[in-house]
Amino acid sequence: MTPEQAAANARPGLTSLVGAFAESPQTLRRARLMGLSGWAYHVSARAGVLGDVRPETVAAAIGFIAPEAVTDGWEAAAKTTPPVEVATWHLHELCRWGVDQLGGFPRLTRLLDLSKRVVSAVDCAGLTLFAAWRAMPVPDTSPGAQAAVLLHLMHEHWLGVHVVAVRASGLTPLQAIIAGPEGETGAVAFGWQPPYPPAGPIVRRLMWAESVAGSLAGQAYATLDRAERIELVGLLESLSHRLGR
Repeated sequence: MTPEQAAANARPGLTSLVGAFAESPQTLRRARLMGLSGWAYHVSARAGVLGDVRPETVAAAIGFIAPEAVTDGWEAAAKTTPPVEVATWHLHELCRWGVDQLGGFPRLTRLLDLSKRVVSAVDCAGLTLFAAWRAMPVPDTSPGAQAAVLLHLMHEHWLGVHVVAVRASGLTPLQAIIAGPEGETGAVAFGWQPPYPPAGPIVRRLMWAESVAGSLAGQAYATLDRAERIELVGLLESLSHRLGR
C-alpha cells in the first residue's frame, strides 16, 4: 500500500468516525443548550479556531460551503457565543466522546501511535484549519480523548488537501460537489443555490483532483512503512465497525 493509497483508503473510516461524533445525540443536545442551530454550530465549531475573523475568511478556509451559508451560520453563532468558545467547547465534547466511545478499543495504543505520527508529519502550508486545530491544546490526556482528537485532525487534513487539489484542477468548490457522488443533493446540503453547472464535462477533472488530493495527503502517511500503513487503515475500519458505522 503506497502512501497515496493509504491516505485514500483511510478517508472512509475517518469520515465515518468523525460523523459518529457529529451526529451523536449528546453532541447535538449540548449544541442546542448553547442556543445554536445545527447549522450555526457546524460552521462555528469547525472554524471557530480561526478566532475573531470575518465570515469571508471562514468561507475561504472551509472552501466547500457556500459563502452566504457560511455567513449565516457564523453571524448567527456570534450573536450568542464567540465562535472561538464554540470551537473550544467542541474540542471538550470531542474528548468526552472519545473517552466514552473509543476508550475501550482493544488496539487503542497502537492507533494512537500510528495516527500521531501521521498528524505530526503534516506540512501545514495551505492548510489553515488543520494548522489551527493542531495548535489547540488538548484538554484531556486520556487515550480515548487523544485518539478522538487525532482522528479529527486526520480528517481535517484530508478536507484541507481536497480543497487545494480541487482548486488546482481548475474546478470551483460547487463544480466539485456537482461532479461528485452526491451531486445536486450535496450542493443543497452545503448551501449552494441553483442553477447548477452540468456534471458531465467536469467529472474527469474531479477524478484528477481526487488523485492529487491523495498524493498530497499521502506525504504525511509516508512517515509510516508499508506494513504500518496497512495496519492503520485496518484499525480505522475496525473502529468504524465497532461503532456500527
